[in-house]
Amino acid sequence: MAIVELVMPKMGESIMEATILRWHKKPGDSVKVDETVLEIATDKVDSEVPSTAEGIIAELLFSENDVVPVGTVIARINTNADAAADTTPAAPVTTEPKFTAAAAPVVAEQVAEPTPAAAGGGARFYSPLVLTIAQQEGVSFAELEKLPGSGTEGRVTKKDILQYVADRKEGKVIADVTPASNQGTAAAAAAPRPATAVTVPSATYSGNVEIIEMDRMRKLIANHMVMSKQVSPHVTSFAEADVTNMVKWRDRVKGEFEKREGEKLTFTPLFVEAIVKCLKRFPLINCSLDGDKIIIKKDINVGMATALPSGNLIVPVIRSADQLNLVGLTKQVNGLANAARNNKLKPEDTQGGTFTLTNVGTFGSLMGTPIINQPQVAILAVGAIKKRPVVIETEQGDSIAIRHMMYLSMSYDHRIVDGSLGSTFLSAVATELENFDPKRGI
Repeated sequence: MAIVELVMPKMGESIMEATILRWHKKPGDSVKVDETVLEIATDKVDSEVPSTAEGIIAELLFSENDVVPVGTVIARINTNADAAADTTPAAPVTTEPKFTAAAAPVVAEQVAEPTPAAAGGGARFYSPLVLTIAQQEGVSFAELEKLPGSGTEGRVTKKDILQYVADRKEGKVIADVTPASNQGTAAAAAAPRPATAVTVPSATYSGNVEIIEMDRMRKLIANHMVMSKQVSPHVTSFAEADVTNMVKWRDRVKGEFEKREGEKLTFTPLFVEAIVKCLKRFPLINCSLDGDKIIIKKDINVGMATALPSGNLIVPVIRSADQLNLVGLTKQVNGLANAARNNKLKPEDTQGGTFTLTNVGTFGSLMGTPIINQPQVAILAVGAIKKRPVVIETEQGDSIAIRHMMYLSMSYDHRIVDGSLGSTFLSAVATELENFDPKRGI
C-alpha cells in the first residue's frame, strides 16, 4: 500500500490558514479521486476539499473547528499498490478545492501587510484578521504579545484571539494595558488600567423571544462592517436620475438581446457601463489608501453586491470592466450572479475590486446609505425605478410628465474623497444615465 498525504490547500495570496468545518470521511472510509473529503472555511470563502487519490482514509490529523495553516498535512490516504510506483509515502499534493459558498462583502481583501509586533525582543507575526479583531475588541499590543498562540511557531490565530476576548468578557482574565517592554509609549502609559476584573452579566430576555446564533458568515459580515465604519469617515451624497430613455430602450430590445446572446439583459450592466465611464474621468474614486499613500488603481474592477441563498450578501467582481462592451458586461453580471446563487463562486471572484455597486432597488428600497467595502473608498447604491409625475423642460416651456425616476446614493471615504469630488462624481453618473441614447443598437 502507498500513502498519499492530503494537505490544506492555498486559496489566495492573502490566505494563510483555514478552519475545518466538517469532515465528510472518517478513518476506514473509502474515497475516490475528486470526492469531497472535508469542508473548510476562510475569511473569504467556504469550500470543499476533494481527494487527490483513490483509496482508504488512513488517518485524520485534525478535528473539526481546528484552524490549520496552509500547506499542512491534514489527512493520509492508503492507496492500492498498483496505483503507485512504489510504497514510499508520496510527496504532499496540493489540492484544488471545490468552492461552494462565499463569504461576505465584507470580507474584502486587505491592502495592508501584516504588522510584526515586538515580542520578547523578537518579531512576532500577526495576521490582518487578528489585528482587526484586536482593534475592534480593544485588545492592546501588550496583551497580544503575552497571548500564547496555537498557530505555527506560536502564532496567534483567529481562534486564539476570539477565545481570549470571550474569557476577558467573562472575567476569567484581566485586560493588561501595560506595555510588555520597558519602553512603553505615552499612549500606553495614559491608557486606563482596570483595578479589578469586570464581569459582564449574562443578558436576560423577557417576553416571547427566539434566540438565533449568528452563522460564521454573518459574524464575518458584522466584523467587516464595524471595521469599515471605524476605518473610514463615511459621507453619503444623493442624486436623482430620470432613466426613462434607458428603461424604454431595454423594454424594446431585451427580447431580441436574449434571443441573440442567450442572456437576459438586466439593468445592472447598464449601471456598470455608466459607472465605468465616470471612473475614467474621476480616477481618484478608483483608489485605496495605505497609510498616507493614495493607491490609484489603473484597473477598473467593479464589484456588485449579490444575495446568497442564505440571505447574506457577497460582492463578486467584474474584472477589467472598462474593457467589456454591453454584451461582455451582461455575461459577466449574469455569470457571477448565478455562481453566487448556486454557491459556485471561487476566491478570485471576490478579490481585487476597486469600486462597488449595490442595487438596493432589487429589494424595493428607494435609496440607501451603503457602507464602504474596504479597502475601497466609495460604494454606489441605486434604488428602485418608480414612475412619478415630474416637471420637464421642453421647447414650449415646462410641463408635467410621467417619467421613470431613480435615486442614487454614494458613500465615500472623507479622508480622500471630499464632498465636492463625491457629489460631482455621483452627479456625473446620474447625468450619464439620463443621457442614455434611446436609439443605440445592441
